[in-house]
Amino acid sequence: MRTNTPILISSAFRTAVRRANIENFRFHDLRHTAASYLAMNGENHLTIASILGHKTLSMVKRYAHLNLKHTALALERLQTHYEIFLREKEEE
Repeated sequence: MRTNTPILISSAFRTAVRRANIENFRFHDLRHTAASYLAMNGENHLTIASILGHKTLSMVKRYAHLNLKHTALALERLQTHYEIFLREKEEE
């Protein structure tokens, strides 16, 4: 098998989407999904830009979307750290 030969996957992708009964989904949508998963798993914007080939961080912001659960957990972590910080200050 030649590894430097391009492989067309468009037909296989369309078949998979049809069989999964997914509507209004394009191959390009996978870039948004990848960017969002990377962001929600703690990757920084520069790393995401490098992986996806973005030249600007504003493009990363356009692609990486955090879901509400992830945002809520981030706020809970912030609150926990803030409360620990306040307790430590009180103990000084």
